[in-house]
Amino acid sequence: MASKTAKKNQPQNSDAPRKPSKREKRQKFIIYLMIISMLLTSLLAGASMFL
Repeated sequence: MASKTAKKNQPQNSDAPRKPSKREKRQKFIIYLMIISMLLTSLLAGASMFL
């Protein structure tokens, strides 16, 4: 396990701009999805108080 993390932390191309991996894209998508769902939930909860 330690050898994997040591390899992962080394940059492959330091001069080239790094492309986000599939896992990073998926994590970002899930975070945005959670934020949107929290906003929708709070809006619906507020709307339900008035209806």
